[in-house]
Order: sequence, then structure tokens, then C-alpha cells
Amino acid sequence: MKKDTYIDIHIIGEADTVIGLREVEETIRKEFRSATKISRSTINPENFYDPSRKQYHSTKILKEMLDELPADASKMIGIISHDLFIPILTFVFGEAQLDGNVGIVSFARLQQEFYGLPPNQALLQRRLIKEIKHELGHTFGLIHCSLRECVMSVANNIADVDAKGSTFCEGCNELLRRSQKGQ
Repeated sequence: MKKDTYIDIHIIGEADTVIGLREVEETIRKEFRSATKISRSTINPENFYDPSRKQYHSTKILKEMLDELPADASKMIGIISHDLFIPILTFVFGEAQLDGNVGIVSFARLQQEFYGLPPNQALLQRRLIKEIKHELGHTFGLIHCSLRECVMSVANNIADVDAKGSTFCEGCNELLRRSQKGQ
């Protein structure tokens, strides 16, 4: 990754009132060996609300995020509190452009409260960081990994998020480093 670039942590809506941004930023900085900045989006999520699904269309939000990507940022990861979907799936924890510049993660379904359980801030933070790493991995060209211990393992439900590892496996880590050198 070039020295004059960074990963933009893009807060959409009121997401920063629920999550600990310092831990997120520090983890991204260390894991991706990159400078980071936190920014606030001007995107209005309500423009992407689908009343029939009671969810927000993540692909349309990603397209809007491209307009907000700073010229000196290599990647942007959006964090949103709203429940996301793509038309072919019931929901998504996040979405990213494969080998692109932007990704987004929702923590709506990462919160214990979504499942009728008491809040657990530490668990929310762990889940959120896994999903941010996963979506940023896609922006660096990584695809889903078959190894359950890898953060690039696919997660179709919250149990899958909890079961997968929080780091990249050796193979995915090598691909990530190669991708970063090429930028």
C-alpha cells in the first residue's frame, strides 16, 4: 500500500454511538498495516430503505459511498446500524466490491438484542471487527475461504460469525500482502 493512502472508516448514520471506534480503528491499522481515518458520511440511509423488506439495500449504499471516497484513501469501509440486504439474500452482514475500493458492514444483526438477548458490548465489538476484516479482505481481492478458522470464511448466520476465526489464515494473509504490495 502506498504511504500516502489510508483506509477510511466511514460512519453512516449514528453508528458511532453504539460501537467503540478506537478499537475498530486500531485493529484495522494493525491488521492491514495501514493508516486510518474516521469520517462521517453525508449519505441518508433512508434513501435506500425498502419498505416491503424493512431493510436497506447495501449495493445502492456502496455506489453512493464511491462518491464520498477521498482521493487519498485506498479503501473505505462503511459502518451502519441498519439491517442490510441484497435482492437474492434474506440479509447480509456486509457487502464489498471484490478487488474494489468500498465495503460496508451493518451491526444490526451482530447485536445480541436483535435475537432478543441482553446487550453484550464486548461480543458486538468482536463480531463487528470480524466482519469489517472480512469485507475489507474482499476489497483487497480475497474470496471466501474454506477454512473455518479464517476470517474470510463465509457467515450465513450469527453462529457462523461466532464460529469463524478473527484472523486471516496463512493463505489468505499471503494473498492480502501480495495485493497490498501491488497498490
